[in-house]
Amino acid sequence: MGIVIFGAVFVDIKGYPLAKYIPGGRNIGRVIHTHGGVSRNVAEDIANIELRPTFVSVVDETGIGADIISRLRSHKVNTDYIVRRPEGTGTWLAVFDNSGDVIASISSRPDLSALLDVLDQHGDRIVSEADSIVVEIDLDTPLLKRIFALSEKYHKDVYAVVSNMSIAMERRDLLQRTACVVCNAQEAGMLFSEDYTDITTDKLQNILEERLIRSGIPRMVVTLGEAGAVYAEIGGSCGSCLSQRVDVIDTTGAGDAFFSGVTIGLTYGKTLGEACEIGTRLASSVIATKESVCPRFRPEEFDIPAMQD
Repeated sequence: MGIVIFGAVFVDIKGYPLAKYIPGGRNIGRVIHTHGGVSRNVAEDIANIELRPTFVSVVDETGIGADIISRLRSHKVNTDYIVRRPEGTGTWLAVFDNSGDVIASISSRPDLSALLDVLDQHGDRIVSEADSIVVEIDLDTPLLKRIFALSEKYHKDVYAVVSNMSIAMERRDLLQRTACVVCNAQEAGMLFSEDYTDITTDKLQNILEERLIRSGIPRMVVTLGEAGAVYAEIGGSCGSCLSQRVDVIDTTGAGDAFFSGVTIGLTYGKTLGEACEIGTRLASSVIATKESVCPRFRPEEFDIPAMQD
């Protein structure tokens, strides 16, 4: 069943200025609609390396929901456990500046309560046959606890992706039960109650392992934008990974792609440093790609065995 991802689907509405962006002004530009959501992005990123993940989620009952499922299937994502319910798809509205960075956004979250029914009916089969588990750590607590309980029952590693650190901080006990947490410097600062603004990779590397010991989180990767990423694990390796220099078109989804690469690497036997290298390559390809094109790779490019039919 490959890597199994639990999480939400959003429709992203993105606005890009055609001229210099003027805050508070009426900016002429392009407005596009795309399929999004952290978990959906991760499922597609993993599928783009031909690893055939399984996505467990909810979409609405409109044509948009049908289109979301159809696109995922075209990427060879297993959609057998996506259910359709009213209000099953969320919406993310974002405005970008001329550098490709988000300067304002509003989101409405979907109703994922139907996933509890999916776990009741199919949870043991889904988790027992998974290579590893990915969860949005800010999902509702009852749902998370069910996923973690099943993962521990079948001895499956859980990788936590953060979409809202304010909520994730309330689940510290679950963060301690993950195989790896990936977040950015601002989110790490929130988690550890410190200010990591403009922190260097060397300085963060020196303190990250100690923070993990104090918090009980076994392994973490912190991204630092153009400066790369820092990684550490309790009693194990620590280090940093340089970013790749590319022409930035759109930074949306770069963090999700990096997380996907780290998860792929650790799931299939790579060291934490090697997994970060895979994440860096995937993130760079997303940043430098137009929103209508999904970069694709083959498993052997990362020395990962291909999935069997």
